[in-house]
Amino acid sequence: MNQTTEKIKLAIQKSGRLSEKSLELMEECGIKISNGNRKLKTEAKNFPMEILFLRDDDIPQYVEQGVADIGILGENEVWEKDKDVETIEKLGFGNCRLSLAIPKEEEYTGLDYFNRKRIATSYPKILSKFFAVKGIDVRIEEIGGSVEIATGIGLADGIFDIVSTGSTLIMNGLKEVEAIIKSEAVLISNKNLSPAKTELLEKLLFRIKAYKNGLGRKYVLLNAPNEVVPKIVSLLPGMRSPSIIPLADEGWSSVHSVINDDDFWDIIDELKLLGAEGILVIPIEKMIQ
Repeated sequence: MNQTTEKIKLAIQKSGRLSEKSLELMEECGIKISNGNRKLKTEAKNFPMEILFLRDDDIPQYVEQGVADIGILGENEVWEKDKDVETIEKLGFGNCRLSLAIPKEEEYTGLDYFNRKRIATSYPKILSKFFAVKGIDVRIEEIGGSVEIATGIGLADGIFDIVSTGSTLIMNGLKEVEAIIKSEAVLISNKNLSPAKTELLEKLLFRIKAYKNGLGRKYVLLNAPNEVVPKIVSLLPGMRSPSIIPLADEGWSSVHSVINDDDFWDIIDELKLLGAEGILVIPIEKMIQ
């Protein structure tokens, strides 16, 4: 690839639930970022990248206008701001849901419960579109923060907000009644990147995908008698198929493969029953497909 001195500008949340995760992702991609004094702008030490630390709800606008080339933020903010940007990649962290909640003592009878009621939210566009499709008339009270207290102070009959564990709702005397949409962190991009910045984005994406491919997977090595290798191979899907390497001991082979964490213990138990020995399990840091 051609060398370039042009830098790609990445916007991430300056504080909050996605800020540290975004920095951790860059570290996993081998990109060193120093921001000890929490400056609003810094540069990567070993990658042509400038990092802007912004409010998450400002990131879509800055990316649309080209102030930042790319950004990491929650899908919920992308949907709510509805700017002309491109969602490039889902990142697998910052998972949450946007849900409707009401006072815990109220009896919930379905979505019709909200007909002609007041709902407080920081996401009026997402909520109004949802109820418009359902044909339910609601009054939306848009507020910027502390949505959970809206029912307690008489501002609204229910709320629509981000829910991760639900503990905040419980603390404020609320119960979740409808999960409307799921959200996670995404990488967004300006639609008019220069060729040089497009090349840098592709390099970054390559690293992100290599990191994501390794998540939730283990590399397994084992030794087994040749006569049971076909049965072992049927248990180990691998990236394409398991690798089989003859051992110095005649009649034995070493089998190498990749398995998912969720299947790990069930597969290990079956491998032992088939006569596999010397099973070695190694975490995968990156996996390039």
